[in-house]
Amino acid sequence: MMSAVAGDVSRCRMRQLLKQVLRREKNVFSPARVHRCLLHLKCSDKQQSQSQEDQQQVPKKDDQQMEKIRNIGIMAHIDAGKTTTTERMLYYSGLTHSVGEVHDGDTVMDFMEQERARGITINSAAITFPWKKHRLNLVDTPGHIDFTMEVERSLSVLDGAVAIFDASAGVEAQSLTVWRQADRYQVPRLCYLNKMDKPAADLSMCLTSIKDKLYTTPLVLQQPIGQGKGFTGVIDLIHMRRMVWNQNKRGDYGKSYQITNLSQENEKDLWEQAFLARCELTDTLADLDNTLAEYVLEKESIENIPPLLLEEAVRRATINQEAVPLLMGSSYKNTGVQPLMDAIIRYLPSPSERTNDTVSLYAPHLCAMAFKIIHDNQRGGVLTFIRIYSGQLEQGQRLYNINQEQGERVGRIMIAYADDLKEVSSVQAGNIVVVTGLKLTGTGDTLVGSQSIANSVMKKKSKETGERQTPILLGAQVPEPVFFCSVEAPSMSQQKALEEALVRLQREDPSLRVTVDQDTGQTVLSGMGELHLDIIRDRIWKEYKVEAELGPLQVAYRETSQTACTHTLDINKTIGDRKQQIKITLSIEPKRDEKFKSVNLAISKDTQENLCAVRHYHLAAINQGISAGLRSGPILGFPVVDVKVWLHWLEIGRGTSETMVSAAAAQCLHQLLQKSNAQLLEPFMQLEIITEEETTPSVLADISRRRGNVLQVAQRQDMKVIQVECPLAELVGYSTTLRTITSGTGFFSMELSDYRPMSLYDQALAIESITGFAPS
Repeated sequence: MMSAVAGDVSRCRMRQLLKQVLRREKNVFSPARVHRCLLHLKCSDKQQSQSQEDQQQVPKKDDQQMEKIRNIGIMAHIDAGKTTTTERMLYYSGLTHSVGEVHDGDTVMDFMEQERARGITINSAAITFPWKKHRLNLVDTPGHIDFTMEVERSLSVLDGAVAIFDASAGVEAQSLTVWRQADRYQVPRLCYLNKMDKPAADLSMCLTSIKDKLYTTPLVLQQPIGQGKGFTGVIDLIHMRRMVWNQNKRGDYGKSYQITNLSQENEKDLWEQAFLARCELTDTLADLDNTLAEYVLEKESIENIPPLLLEEAVRRATINQEAVPLLMGSSYKNTGVQPLMDAIIRYLPSPSERTNDTVSLYAPHLCAMAFKIIHDNQRGGVLTFIRIYSGQLEQGQRLYNINQEQGERVGRIMIAYADDLKEVSSVQAGNIVVVTGLKLTGTGDTLVGSQSIANSVMKKKSKETGERQTPILLGAQVPEPVFFCSVEAPSMSQQKALEEALVRLQREDPSLRVTVDQDTGQTVLSGMGELHLDIIRDRIWKEYKVEAELGPLQVAYRETSQTACTHTLDINKTIGDRKQQIKITLSIEPKRDEKFKSVNLAISKDTQENLCAVRHYHLAAINQGISAGLRSGPILGFPVVDVKVWLHWLEIGRGTSETMVSAAAAQCLHQLLQKSNAQLLEPFMQLEIITEEETTPSVLADISRRRGNVLQVAQRQDMKVIQVECPLAELVGYSTTLRTITSGTGFFSMELSDYRPMSLYDQALAIESITGFAPS
């Protein structure tokens, strides 16, 4: 019977079945019989793996160097302790000689004036430091939702990430947001429960929230020693040893700590507790890792598994994103950070272990991506942060920017140590560096060695897919802004300085949009939130010495169509000496979550001959015109979303320009939207409000006045956690209101949920608020 099963299923499935046999059906099958089947499988596996090993080449020198590199990010909810943890890492590595504190405003990573004044991270800061013969390129990212773009572009170039959680709160709102971002870029992660010294720290609650909210399997590698203020260290479950920090030792800041093996004789209760946790860890890993499952089956036990075998299984599960290692500590109390640094090296992948199909097309030539830009006149003007995926980058080297289709020349190459940069002559693949001299490169642009390399890759790819498009690396997705306001220079003499400042800030921050209102001529800033635009104003004042005035904040709505309709536009005019003749018929229909990419051809018996004759360049011009038309709706000029556009008929006279075709498509769509019963969509935010029980009724009453919908009210220790959905228009200035209601004890976080249709009454109020006139 066993051989028949083996013939029907794979070896991986066979091992799982055998494991079930040992666990559940020991009375039916003897261990000896199971061992014979395993031996047969193992011998076959060894022969196959041996033949594969014979074919493998000796690792190249570049690969060996990349094995010692880790490109990682620190991500978390606001105030979870990201910057504090990073500052400890820098101190323990020997890069800094004192410990920076967020509340003292002397941290290495938060070096901007606005960051130190507010005690928050605004820009993602990169730093390189050594740890145990490895090179760690670390990026500390913001935790505030307004700066989610910083997290987005950092994750797009990282090989791994550390997710930090407050041990008393578990998975919070922004933790969930950044986790989803990491999922999108398929970044392996490990978890760190910080603030284990808080009286409300709860390991079991954190494990439950990680499983339920993040839908992942936590691998608990440590157990705490002590609770609350009595937390002094951790038990390493893999090696069965205790690690204790002396928090009373002055001037040490946790640099030295004691490691002792657990004794079954002298510490029976503690040893048994750790032993059971280790067995549970082994059991969880055996379900995920075939190699470990095989070993467990051979030994017929999950006890006494060699530490090295467990570490290798944890690493495989982490890189394959089947589970996340979980460690714990208290960074502010200088406890547990060094094991976290060891885990980064041990479990997160090196650049050579992260495969990328686009990079393989350009290797071994240079392939890199620009992911961040800042302006610094003292260091050469424009500083571009680059992740090198393959090849080597040298000073003075010429590059080709595929996105901009332009050549660039590298000036200086520097390694980033937060706001301190150290110059190097060249750098190998796998590293993150800062370069000067790139005048045209923007965030997310792909850089290669030369245009000829890009062309050869394009030709090779076009033969496989039929598309004549040069492959590029996947850059960060830029989120849509939710707030906007006008900005004006204090005088005409400073207008040019303001325009230059906005150009620079927009290049540094892709989530900031700068437009000019066609009706009023005002310059309009669009951003991710109140804090985002407030920081932009502060930077214009302090960095560019322009006392710009920002108008009142307005919500960035969207527009859509409620009904399907069709419209025909017939143009027959002479411009100059050329006759322009176009007849175009378009239709639109409402469709939820529809994103315009290209117009759909409404082919039928009557239109088939006409539409099949449409030339590709005319179709491209129509798409360009429709895209322009969708950027401005008929009600307030906001972008039009959730509509599907169809082309029914197209007649173009001889000599008609493509520009006129594009303009006709835009005009036809605009007239179509005018008669399609357009409607405003408003952004709804998902809030997590944390307040004391005494002030909860007042908070709930205030939310109801703001058209909010309470989803859940939960208890977290002695605090209430309120989950709410509320229109963004009702949340302007809410942080001040919440502090007043709760006497400063309440706080909240929020993220964009979706856009929802407005009632006619609320729509009329929105129109009057923005235009100053009530709709007729």
